[in-house]
Amino acid sequence: MIELHSAPTPNGQKVMIMLEETGLPWQHIDVNIRLGEQFSPEHIKINPNNKIPSIVDTEGPGGSYSMMESGAILVYLAEKTGKFLPPDQRQRYEVLQWLAFQIAHVGPMIGQSSHFNNYKGENVQYSRDRYNNEVLRIFHVLDNRLRTQAWLGGDEYSIADMATYPWTRGHKDRGITAEEFPGFHRWYAAMEARPAVQRNNQLTVEIRERMERAAEGKSAIDIYNTRDNAERLAKATGR
Repeated sequence: MIELHSAPTPNGQKVMIMLEETGLPWQHIDVNIRLGEQFSPEHIKINPNNKIPSIVDTEGPGGSYSMMESGAILVYLAEKTGKFLPPDQRQRYEVLQWLAFQIAHVGPMIGQSSHFNNYKGENVQYSRDRYNNEVLRIFHVLDNRLRTQAWLGGDEYSIADMATYPWTRGHKDRGITAEEFPGFHRWYAAMEARPAVQRNNQLTVEIRERMERAAEGKSAIDIYNTRDNAERLAKATGR
């Protein structure tokens, strides 16, 4: 059994898609980061970085085994099942470099862009321009790749595609048109046609609704206050 300790953020959805694709038995353990549940001693024990997602594989190497970091989790699950990470060395590295591109660029830049686009404070136009322009560049990188390759890793669907898709679901709001980005749009349609991706999208709605109901009447924390985050971690670990 794979326990996914998470929330249906883009990083959480990466792992949800992989679990649905592989058919491994799994369950979602809700971690509401807006309530600060990522700072609980129980969660920090499996994720010292106080983030989501994390997994606990009850049938892992040497017994129960926990992991953090979504990219590492995808590689772990791919190697556990022998799926979605090609054994051929050249093809494997093609997948891994596009997985790394998602981890280093797609997620962080879209995340920063969304943060500053929604930030209500003053003097943030420079930050908005910086990250929005970088996100546009990233979509061009994806489109260039997908004009010549069926999938990000090459001919075969892989963990690189699973990792990237959830971060690109808001592309329409960014003006990423089919006319200007045909390769990306062809790939995105192929992703949405996959039953496992469709199940992920439905589960995302259901889990969010469940977590919202469970959070009613409870006080939220400011997850963007990095000083507060550091103080909560220090308090939780006694350091």
